[in-house]
Amino acid sequence: MTKTSRSDAGFSLIEVLVATAIMITITGAIFTLLNPAGGMFKAQPEVVDIQQRLRIGVDSLTRDLMMAGAGAYSGGQSGSLGGFFAPIQPNRQGSLAQYDDGPGTYKTDAITIFYVPSTSSQTSIAQPMPNVSAELKVEKEPGCPDSSNLCGFTEGMQVLIYDDTGAYDTMTITQVQDAAAHLQHNQQGDLSKSYGTGSKVVQFQDHVYFLDAAKRQLMHYDGYQTVTPVLDEVVGLSFEYYGEPSPPAMLDGTGLKNQDVTYGPKPPSLAVVKGNWPVGENCTIQKVGAAPNQTQGPRLATLGPVGSGLVKLTQAQLTDGPWCPDDMNSNRFDADLFRIRKIRVTLRLQTGDPTLRGSLAGGVDALWTQPGTGTGERLVTDQQVRFDVTPRNMNLGR
Repeated sequence: MTKTSRSDAGFSLIEVLVATAIMITITGAIFTLLNPAGGMFKAQPEVVDIQQRLRIGVDSLTRDLMMAGAGAYSGGQSGSLGGFFAPIQPNRQGSLAQYDDGPGTYKTDAITIFYVPSTSSQTSIAQPMPNVSAELKVEKEPGCPDSSNLCGFTEGMQVLIYDDTGAYDTMTITQVQDAAAHLQHNQQGDLSKSYGTGSKVVQFQDHVYFLDAAKRQLMHYDGYQTVTPVLDEVVGLSFEYYGEPSPPAMLDGTGLKNQDVTYGPKPPSLAVVKGNWPVGENCTIQKVGAAPNQTQGPRLATLGPVGSGLVKLTQAQLTDGPWCPDDMNSNRFDADLFRIRKIRVTLRLQTGDPTLRGSLAGGVDALWTQPGTGTGERLVTDQQVRFDVTPRNMNLGR
């Protein structure tokens, strides 16, 4: 009889059970290690996406805020728009009623920016414009294109008209007929005033940014008809304003020379009426003293000691007047807006995947503004950036 050797025999039942137990233990350990890695592979692209969207938001806002106040650079009434009206306002303005907050309003999550781009379309009007139905006819001043009877203004172009009273209106050219253009007002109602011959008219850009909280989107509005989303999953947006503590002041307080001021619109001389203000006054400057020794001085308050640096401008300070060009104008704005020198922007984004957001939400210091369904360690917190922009055209000395 042949005897079977030990090397030819199979595994015993005990050996199979031990091997199976070892294999299950090792496999379980491997899956335990892979599970967090899977969560990481899911979360990491979301983090990168949020950071990329933050960069886009910062770039868009910085680009337009940096240009705020850039004005005409040829002809009369040139220079920063901040010498005529407030080129940054804490609200939405435009022809679409649902995106116009009304004059003198303040919103923490909305801003309107005005500036004149590099353009040859900047001149003065050749005949009065009592209303928006009047044709736009302009002077062919130096710098206007030689081949144009309308200084380069074309159909579809957005134009800004303003004068030295602090008044302004924005319009879009709907039709051009040789040396005349027809207009549509970009703001609610008719023109804010009747503009006289010599008022400035320029091509301009209007940028309105605001938060649509319901859709969680940062929106851009051109002030006319186009509203487009810039960023998705935006759960926080705020604008803060910092400005000059000292009010506008006359560089020559006698009212007899060139009427230069430290900033803001120039007032009329002591013998001249401008707009709806008393003789020698406007929304930022008033008469001081009694005749015959009257001078001109600030109408606005001092908000801090000289040399103390910029101060934060509160909502109350930017909505209590005095109003420019006056308190009856349909485009009125608070005179303290002329103080603005810096804007602080806070932008907060979240992941669009609720499974990557935890349940701890609600407070300003919470990890998530809006709760999600996620659990465990591999979650994506809200990302927030805060940055300052100092518009170069609103920091020009006189």
